[in-house]
Amino acid sequence: MSIVVVSGTGTEIGKTVVTAAVAAAAVAAGRTVAVLKPAQTGLAPDERGDADEVVRLSGAKTSAELARYPEPLAPGTAARRARMPQVGAEEVAEAARALAAEHDLVLVEGAGGLLVRFDDEGGTLADAARLLGAPVLVVAPAGLGTLNSTALTAEALRARGIAQLGVVVGSWPAEPDLAARCNLADLPEAADAPLLGAVPEGSGSLDPAAFRAAASGWLAPALGGTWDADAFTREAGA
Repeated sequence: MSIVVVSGTGTEIGKTVVTAAVAAAAVAAGRTVAVLKPAQTGLAPDERGDADEVVRLSGAKTSAELARYPEPLAPGTAARRARMPQVGAEEVAEAARALAAEHDLVLVEGAGGLLVRFDDEGGTLADAARLLGAPVLVVAPAGLGTLNSTALTAEALRARGIAQLGVVVGSWPAEPDLAARCNLADLPEAADAPLLGAVPEGSGSLDPAAFRAAASGWLAPALGGTWDADAFTREAGA
């Protein structure tokens, strides 16, 4: 895989940290990695964006943004309110292909969920993934409600003929409740795709060296790590 699209089932669920973990595992394996954020919202021009944070944590080679909007809204809405140019799915795909020509792996991190609109024409991250023929890695929360949003995301991918790489829990709690523990067994069924990792909550606050040393232990071999879904699920008491 030279391009992987990373989508959440919603917002603020650990998507950037999961992207960083995947990037760190790839860097550790000797691959050159670029991170593309099609649209960054809710930040001033001088603030560090998600793609920059992935590079800082993982040691990836390159970060790129196509647009940045000041208000923390869906990209299409944020662009319209700021009277700034919108980003289209074709533009995202073109940028990802250009990065893939110079890097072993390109990670395209979306904004929020799979069907959040980039522009007034209805372009989404799913459209970009379809144009690229790239698989989508779904990041999901651990707790109650995650099965429905994960199943809906998987259904949207299937309807568009887009391959789902698997699901990663974006922020695994230090003290998981019953719902979170049971979800470890139920998420693969809801997604009809394998569970490929669980990133501990607070991992993004680690210093880069500690983050890179730990990242492969949070991810399954399909993502370049050593994490074992069955063993983790048993240990959690699911």
